[in-house]
Amino acid sequence: FKPGKSVPMSSATPQKSAVPLRVGIAGLGVVGGEVARQLSHQADHLAGVAGRPFQITVVSARSRDTDRGFDMAGIDWVDNAAVIADRDDVDIVVEMIGGEEGVALDLVTRALETGKHVITANKAMLAHHGTRLARLAEENDVALMYEAAIAGGIPAVKSLREGLAGNRVSRVSGILNGTCNYILTRMEKTGEPFDAVLADAQTLGYAEAEPSLDVDGIDAAHKLTLLAAIAFAQTPQFDKVAISGIRDVSAVDFAYAAQLGFRIKLVGVAEPGRMPRMQTCLLPTSTQLAKVDGVLNAVAFEGEPVGATVQTGPGAGAGPTSSAALSDLVDIAAGRIPYTFGRPVETLLDGSKVENGGGPDTPFYVRLMVVDKPGVLADVTSVLQTHGISVESLLQQGRAPQDVVALVMTTHEVSVDRLMKALDEIESLSCVQAPPVAMPIVIADQEG
Repeated sequence: FKPGKSVPMSSATPQKSAVPLRVGIAGLGVVGGEVARQLSHQADHLAGVAGRPFQITVVSARSRDTDRGFDMAGIDWVDNAAVIADRDDVDIVVEMIGGEEGVALDLVTRALETGKHVITANKAMLAHHGTRLARLAEENDVALMYEAAIAGGIPAVKSLREGLAGNRVSRVSGILNGTCNYILTRMEKTGEPFDAVLADAQTLGYAEAEPSLDVDGIDAAHKLTLLAAIAFAQTPQFDKVAISGIRDVSAVDFAYAAQLGFRIKLVGVAEPGRMPRMQTCLLPTSTQLAKVDGVLNAVAFEGEPVGATVQTGPGAGAGPTSSAALSDLVDIAAGRIPYTFGRPVETLLDGSKVENGGGPDTPFYVRLMVVDKPGVLADVTSVLQTHGISVESLLQQGRAPQDVVALVMTTHEVSVDRLMKALDEIESLSCVQAPPVAMPIVIADQEG
């Protein structure tokens, strides 16, 4: 099972064995419970595709009393999930607890140290501790698999690490958080404000009671960190990702974006040697990412020789995420054990040394809330001119209470640092009534 070891071609086909792979599952929530149900209810099918059966030997969760839809007979229960790592009757630990620290990290660390394969959906843990955990996996000849951590219903990790392994990847981008995509889609279609749509998303179960990880872009940035690590053969470095969420987007922005031929999405972009960006941005309506609505996710890859390719599918929930975890179980059973980030850890570039800037120069959408009086436009454009920023288009329509109106413009390519300095100066103008809102305009190759 040693990661990266070459194997005879004949072993690419799973060899049937009656000896089961013994599985311990930590966390029986939405995803962990569904993994257990599928292992129980689809046992024959999974044994067929894996070449050997799976056996759940031990589980751990918060409550023993919940009916989780599978037979617990013959399965041991432990209250402390961390002890699963030291059990002799476990070959694979499935970690579905979550959280970058605490029990999840302790369990995964110990499992790798004791020579057990690990499957996890824990993107936060991997984004912060992935390098050390990947090294442990290599040192102990075991797998650290995480297809379920990124865009559950899309085989993003497998596609990038294996299907596109022969490509020199030049860009990875994607819509990686279904909660944010749902909120933005709903705001665009109904004109409702952010707070109202967020509250409804919480009622529907699309958003957590404490939604910061989603709406502030952090959850999606964890996923982008891992995709960038694979794509560019670098150690995952979450603190090098520039992150902006969706809280500042207003209903008026969607109307202006539509007039300009764009849609607003939370999109992650990673390129070689540059700081990855998780950003609320404008996408041309002709691009495939712009057409992804609701709770769907999408991941786009650009490289040589493949060109551009986009995958779309459900990114979260019991079915999609458990499907991803089951695919990792099948790969381990079949002996398909890749390096965690596609290459040995010692050969990965240092992810902490990527460019510290905010990415390449790009056009921007800028919205100002200003007092509707003569001279305002001249004051604003004077500041932009001082900072060497040219305006491509300008929109101002109607009036609002207290004669405050939205002044919307798009710029030519400019660095984010230069734009932010100009906007700081503009915000100090007496005619400006609210902090400026700025979103990059991302021009991608995925037309269609």
